[in-house]
Amino acid sequence: MKKHRVIKFEPKERILENARKYVDCVESFLEDGDHAVPLLLKAMKLADRNLKREIMLLLGSFAKEAVVWPLFELMTDGAESAEIRHDAATHLSVIGPFLKNPQTLADRLQEEVQSSDAERRLHATFALGWRGNSQAAISLIERLYDSDDRVQQTAVNALCNLRDDRVLDLLLDRLNNGPVEQKRIILFNLWRFHLNREKVTSVYLKYLEHENPDLRFDALVGLGAITEVNDYPDVYRKCLRDDNCRVRELALKRLITEAEECVLHSLGTEIEALLDDPNMQIKRAVLKILRKNKRIS
Repeated sequence: MKKHRVIKFEPKERILENARKYVDCVESFLEDGDHAVPLLLKAMKLADRNLKREIMLLLGSFAKEAVVWPLFELMTDGAESAEIRHDAATHLSVIGPFLKNPQTLADRLQEEVQSSDAERRLHATFALGWRGNSQAAISLIERLYDSDDRVQQTAVNALCNLRDDRVLDLLLDRLNNGPVEQKRIILFNLWRFHLNREKVTSVYLKYLEHENPDLRFDALVGLGAITEVNDYPDVYRKCLRDDNCRVRELALKRLITEAEECVLHSLGTEIEALLDDPNMQIKRAVLKILRKNKRIS
């Protein structure tokens, strides 16, 4: 009696090879859409991290509905690496607002943020933060007081990603009363509330006076996202004298790239004084400014 050979249908190597072809050639993926999507979903379970990330990006761009639950499974799979779970959460937050029916995903994610597992809460909190997902605000606000610091910080990012101006006052309260790392993340994200530009600007100006140098630096980063250097010469004058080298350096870089010549001349004394700065990057930045304005040869 003849033995029947077992023929493997689409072995792992072939699946990954075909997946790589689609990743490398989007046109082929679009032409073979009906066949390509299920093959890439299979490959996503077999691929290494780099290929998984590329597949997530491709499917997230062109097959959002098909990839949402495989991404959810990756995000909640404790056997996956932290990097892959974070990547999956990131892609869910990107495609969430483009789904035909995002409610089911939002509901599942809100269940996840109540998990007893800090890693599951962490990734679900990140994934919930998409623009317009205002229904998630209460769940995310609760995570500001999570027992895990990472979840607290991620909740700040997610709340800012909602772009809902109604949460601004809450974030400002946490800015005044929360831990330093939470304050830093809030400062880094406040510029997104562009409809409250005047209020946010005043917060940044206030924190440029803070005793903590990291908070001053973060405030200067945020201030540059919503204001013009030329409108605040006195602020930049004070930053050039800051005892933190990162603040001085950032102020100089802004002046190099953004300031009008009249502003640079008005700050000439402060700029020239930094020729004696102990930080070599600052010295180079000063020389660049002075040469640009022909103050030295």
